[in-house]
Amino acid sequence: MQMQGNVAVVTGAGSGIGRQIALSFAREGARLAICDIDMAAAGRVVGELEEAGAEAMAVEMDVTSEEAVNSGVDAVARRFGRIDTMVSNAGIQIVHPIEDFPYADFRRLLAIHLDGSFLLTKACVKHMYPQKSGSLIYMGSVHSHEASALKSAYVAAKHGILGLSRVMAKEGAKHGVRANTICPGFVKTPLVEKQIPEQAASLNISEKEVVDRVMLGGTVDQEFTTMEDVAEIAVFLAGFRSNALTGQSIVPSHGWYMA
Repeated sequence: MQMQGNVAVVTGAGSGIGRQIALSFAREGARLAICDIDMAAAGRVVGELEEAGAEAMAVEMDVTSEEAVNSGVDAVARRFGRIDTMVSNAGIQIVHPIEDFPYADFRRLLAIHLDGSFLLTKACVKHMYPQKSGSLIYMGSVHSHEASALKSAYVAAKHGILGLSRVMAKEGAKHGVRANTICPGFVKTPLVEKQIPEQAASLNISEKEVVDRVMLGGTVDQEFTTMEDVAEIAVFLAGFRSNALTGQSIVPSHGWYMA
């Protein structure tokens, strides 16, 4: 198993892509910290993992709070003795044309995605650097490379995460710590499904047109990326053993963006 004994901290792991990454990590032998602001959801995922024979703990974590992030990561290190993999995955989506975009919503989205990635990185490398090893995995998006209408906050945040990851590849190298970003296309999660009627209303088109033209129009096969696709890449990055692969973005998008 690629991750035998590996201790992984995954944010936003109570549902969606984060949950799938946790399940895939566990199948490869990892011990998991399921971090989420929703402790009921985190607890359900821990139950799934324990039922499958994995070691896991639920951690209540508001990624915009430095105190919550630091105390949560330190609790994981106390429980398992080390931290090997970080997956910064917590996120939300808010869409508006910029002239109608509430500033509070813009700041909230950036705080969860970008501030959260910064705070989690800072907390995790404190444990990774002394052991001279670690993998920092950031959840970017095709929107780390490409823009879409109505998504000024999300695109700004995902571009920022890619930049943070590249900085950490340079800073982490001498400590044996790698940093990479997964940049999926549209994945059929509740977050994406919520966008379909919102974008249909904002763009004055049908929901089918949102899916066919806006979401999948740039793909080579009109297919959504799956949560399993993303999780398999996370396993690969977590298990990679050298700095040969660091500072990179991997783009599972059915050809929407070709890096």
